[in-house]
Amino acid sequence: MDLENLLTDRLAPAFEAVAGVPVDPVVRRSQRADFQSDAALALARRLGRPPGEIAAAVLDRAELADLCAVAEVSGPGFLNLTVADATLAGLVSALAADPRLGVPAVAAPETVVIDYSAPNVAKEMHVGHLRSTVIGDAAARLLEWLGHRVLRANHLGDWGTPFGMLIEHLADLGEAEAAQELSMGDLDSFYKAARGKFDADEAFRERSRRRVVALQGGDAATLRLWRLLVEQSERYFLTVYDLLDVTLTERDFHGESSYNDLLDPVVVELDRLGLLRESEGAACVFPPGQVGRDGEPLPLIVRKSDGGYGYPATDLAAIRHRTGTLGATRLLYVVGLPQRRHFEMVYAAATQAGWLVPPARAEHVGFGSILGPDGRMLRSRAGGSVKLVGLLEEAVSRATALARERNPELGEAEAAEVGRAVGIGAVKYADLSSDRHKDYVLDWERMLSLDGNTAPYLQYAYSRIRSIFRRAGVAARPDVAPRLAEPAERALAFELVGFAGVIAEVERSLEFHHLAGYLYRLASAFSAFYERCPVLRADPELRDSRLLLCELTARVLRQGLHLLGIRTPERL
Repeated sequence: MDLENLLTDRLAPAFEAVAGVPVDPVVRRSQRADFQSDAALALARRLGRPPGEIAAAVLDRAELADLCAVAEVSGPGFLNLTVADATLAGLVSALAADPRLGVPAVAAPETVVIDYSAPNVAKEMHVGHLRSTVIGDAAARLLEWLGHRVLRANHLGDWGTPFGMLIEHLADLGEAEAAQELSMGDLDSFYKAARGKFDADEAFRERSRRRVVALQGGDAATLRLWRLLVEQSERYFLTVYDLLDVTLTERDFHGESSYNDLLDPVVVELDRLGLLRESEGAACVFPPGQVGRDGEPLPLIVRKSDGGYGYPATDLAAIRHRTGTLGATRLLYVVGLPQRRHFEMVYAAATQAGWLVPPARAEHVGFGSILGPDGRMLRSRAGGSVKLVGLLEEAVSRATALARERNPELGEAEAAEVGRAVGIGAVKYADLSSDRHKDYVLDWERMLSLDGNTAPYLQYAYSRIRSIFRRAGVAARPDVAPRLAEPAERALAFELVGFAGVIAEVERSLEFHHLAGYLYRLASAFSAFYERCPVLRADPELRDSRLLLCELTARVLRQGLHLLGIRTPERL
């Protein structure tokens, strides 16, 4: 447990005894002491007592002697808490001995389904897929590390009306030529060619419509062509995931088509429950509390007037399957914020149907957009969507040039490896270090800077620590009793023991900028420690203590960056 939680646990009963009701002590780091609580000030009006008197009464009841060297009332009623050196050193020692760095595995693991990335078959991935893929993968890494059973669901767009057009174009080209064209990864050209024919040729449009009917009817020849489209697209997606260094594999592809057989049962069940109502010929659910600007109830269209199914039906079928068949209790949908209303309505309808009831719950892990330097949606020079592969390759190219500039002795292969780690890391960190609810600007210079809150800065901090041990020629001793006499040593120790608290917060909120911000504070504290506290030139006992702090910092940086999906090169 981290210090903030330890102090909170000690103060909470004392505050409750004084106030007569549970009170959050609101313990925070402070510049006037190690920690500070201002909860007495908020209680003063409620209790009709001076805040200083309340704070003094709390101190009289709180059991802090074994944790704090100083605990005192300050100003109008602040509680200032200075942690004892022995307490802080003991927590650092415990951290050094723990392979999990103070973060326990969850006591009650859940089955968690994370729906993320979700590209469309026969279309290239663009920059709009970046945030879903990166945030979703960080969530999967974190929750798996904590001990949950994580099921990745890459919900491919592989079904629907456009596939009649695409399959007919494939048939016109011939399977061999189409397979060669698709295998080159130029999916956009294939799609645009099909779209052009569909818009210009009435006969092609009619054939495309018949193909849709054949596809939905299970025609063997049409299904074979459809599978070719899907398989070639999946191969392309996997090359992008490999470059982006995410954990999605071929086992995680779950196309819309996989839910086809579940759609009719969804409608039947909703009808049996009395939840379906007809609206303009469509079968709809009207989730409670969902109204439009006119105040009228909003319909969730489950089956369209022409008998077809849309996204709501597929999403309801997925929830029913994930909670009922897979036994999932936490469903995460990593999808852009514009889809918030859609998911609110789907979750409400699933709750009405009894498919999403406690302990099962669904969360929309929404996110904003990536903007260009002009503050507008990021676009290519031609005005279209920026291809994700092009963005990633540019990042790697820029980072490789940076690595060669900084380390001319690096061989070509090693420079390329470092460049990939730094370039991909920079792209991911720029995303994850931003509040996911907000838009952010893609700025190459800032992303690849070795100064400030960037992935290269953190990677450089890690590589600098590894260089210390290369020069020392020894490993850190985990059994060393830490000596924390210098302010910079204490400051670094406080950051190290805060890792578990940050992980607990991010598990709950899935706001990864909190983890990124913590890692930046840790790296900054290490930089100050390194400048002010000689390591290799210190006397042997002090050197061992400082090497232990170095090793712990490297371990936390490596683990934290790994959870964000970012590699830590040994040299940078």
